[in-house]
Amino acid sequence: MPISARAFVRSQILFIVVGLSALIVIVSMAFWLGGRSQEIAEEIIAARDVKAQAVDLGAQVQRAESSQRGFLYTDNEVYLAPYDLAKSAALRISGELPQRLDDYLDLDPAVERLMQVLEEKFAEMDETIALARSRDAAAALELTLTNRGKALMDEANVYVTGIALAADQRLAGLVSEQTENALLQRLVSVFGALVTVAAAAAGLFTIMRYAGELAEARNSLTRANADLENKVTNRTADLARRTEEMAAAKERAELLLHEVNHRVANSLAMASSLVGMQAKAASDGSVKAVLAETQSRIQAIAMVHHRLYSSGEVTEVALDEYLRSVLEQFQSTLSSENNISLRYQLEPIALRPDASINLGVIAAEWVMNAAKYAYPDRAGEVRVVLSRQPDDTVMLAVEDDGVGRGAGSAKGTGLGSRIVGAMASSLRGNIEYIDRRPGLSARLAFPLNAV
Repeated sequence: MPISARAFVRSQILFIVVGLSALIVIVSMAFWLGGRSQEIAEEIIAARDVKAQAVDLGAQVQRAESSQRGFLYTDNEVYLAPYDLAKSAALRISGELPQRLDDYLDLDPAVERLMQVLEEKFAEMDETIALARSRDAAAALELTLTNRGKALMDEANVYVTGIALAADQRLAGLVSEQTENALLQRLVSVFGALVTVAAAAAGLFTIMRYAGELAEARNSLTRANADLENKVTNRTADLARRTEEMAAAKERAELLLHEVNHRVANSLAMASSLVGMQAKAASDGSVKAVLAETQSRIQAIAMVHHRLYSSGEVTEVALDEYLRSVLEQFQSTLSSENNISLRYQLEPIALRPDASINLGVIAAEWVMNAAKYAYPDRAGEVRVVLSRQPDDTVMLAVEDDGVGRGAGSAKGTGLGSRIVGAMASSLRGNIEYIDRRPGLSARLAFPLNAV
């Protein structure tokens, strides 16, 4: 299983902590054992001093006793020469010994008794020496024969030997502890070294493994990048080819649509001409009017297709230019036949071709109705306004100053009204007729985003 960067960092921290902990343990143990070794050395010296003083104390007492016995047996003062020195040394040692035995609490009763025994022993020897010097040999001999001095000497030797043995035991215990501490230090050092080496080896292994995985990941990434570059190159070439094909197809479609619009416009122009010829040939006035309206509607539709193939734009129609073309065709006819003038104010607005056709037919219907019914017995003016409202709706208004709709039935509510209603519905628009008095205003409002 590949090792993650977080796991790698954590493992390295763990190995470092383990290695440092092992080193800290080794160093701490070395410091502690060094201090303890110093303490043991001092205690060994103290124990040796205790043993030496105990042995020296026993030797000085024996020396004093030997001097005393020599004097008693020979009555020669020469034998008393070492007595005072031995006594002084023994008393000095006995005064120092209790201080050196502060750590030997179990020897306190023995030390106390030893001091009493030594005091009694030297008192006994001083007494016998005094009796011998006073020429009372019998009394001195009698005191000696009581064996009290021997008993005190034996008891003192027992206590001195006990102190020496206690010092030897202390020495043996200290030497044993020193040996154990040395062994412990070796064990801790070996264990710490093994732990440190193991942590270093594990860290090195982890580093090598992680480095290998990084190298493999880098190689994999390089291969993946190369594959991706190849795929991108191939995809780019494929997209370029498809783009060229789509551009060619679009160009062919636009050419075809341009040709279709051109042919439709020509066909509608021909149909309009035929209807116009039929209207001129008709003798009935109502038939002429119907044919004239039909011709106007056909011309409005044909004008859109004419705009499409002449402008090169097949998705949108400039509504202001389209309506201007439609109204310009009406202008000459209305001026000559109905004595009606046209005025228009058109804002630039773009619509889809089908919506433009619907709006053009509605404008043509309303203009024709105004020309036919607004001014029955006089000249007049018809105004066409195309504007974009603040609420993003489009307003088409056709106004006149004629007779208006009046109180009776609305005029021109036959086929033309149905055509206007159907086309307004396709634009999702609302139609409103306003009696201006004088005149009439026909308005269509529809949302721009709906078309």
